[in-house]
Amino acid sequence: MQDILNDIILGIIQGLTEFLPVSSSGHLELAKFFLADDSIAKQSMLKSVVLHGATALSTIIIFWKDILQILKGLFQFKWNEETEFSAKIILSMIPAALVGVFFDDILETLFDRQIILVGVMLLVTGLLLFLADRAKDTNKKVSFGNALLIGIAQAIAILPGISRSGATISVSVLLGIDRERAARFSFLMVVPLIFGKIAKDLLSDDFAVSNDEFISLGAGFLAAFLTGLLACTWMIKIVKNSKLTYFSIYCFVAGVVAILAGLFYL
Repeated sequence: MQDILNDIILGIIQGLTEFLPVSSSGHLELAKFFLADDSIAKQSMLKSVVLHGATALSTIIIFWKDILQILKGLFQFKWNEETEFSAKIILSMIPAALVGVFFDDILETLFDRQIILVGVMLLVTGLLLFLADRAKDTNKKVSFGNALLIGIAQAIAILPGISRSGATISVSVLLGIDRERAARFSFLMVVPLIFGKIAKDLLSDDFAVSNDEFISLGAGFLAAFLTGLLACTWMIKIVKNSKLTYFSIYCFVAGVVAILAGLFYL
């Protein structure tokens, strides 16, 4: 019962922090640390993948029209606005996909309650948000060059503590891209990567899940999905209204707390 409760808590944290720019992976590692979750690295990574899958599903529901546009662009044989947008999404995915393929084993070691690393990366996230909130508002669209740079930011954000949405939206805004377009592009570009990661893990059969673990993970998935629906809608409004500074302050505080907690429990 305690495992189910823990995974529900982790699911709520994932659902909120996947879209809010405060690092879902970092908060999951902090939660597992303070909840005394003794999962080994691979089990911990599986839990993160399942919860990320839940928020990917909530993204699909909210952005279903945009996703249909991307799919339509992929299967057209003429170059138009839909095809161009699909190509930019694919380009943005390449850096993170390469990191995931070639550095997967190294990444697993980072998802084992490395909260000092999480704390330092939260400070980096806070700095990015602070700078982005002071960028000038424009109506610029995402170019192919921008898409690649945003993709590199997403690849770096695989590190626990670097907010994926925070990094990609901040880089987009600093490049001069319209804030609403930046948020939309940020949320859409991660969906194929998450489902690709889930498919890779299922095909590799690296994880054995007992019935009790299945129920626990299912409860966490549902909690992450429902809270993700709320947080995604909220985040779009936050970015449009230039309210990232509040999250910057939060990341600075959370980062310092994480570093101190890590040093204390060494």
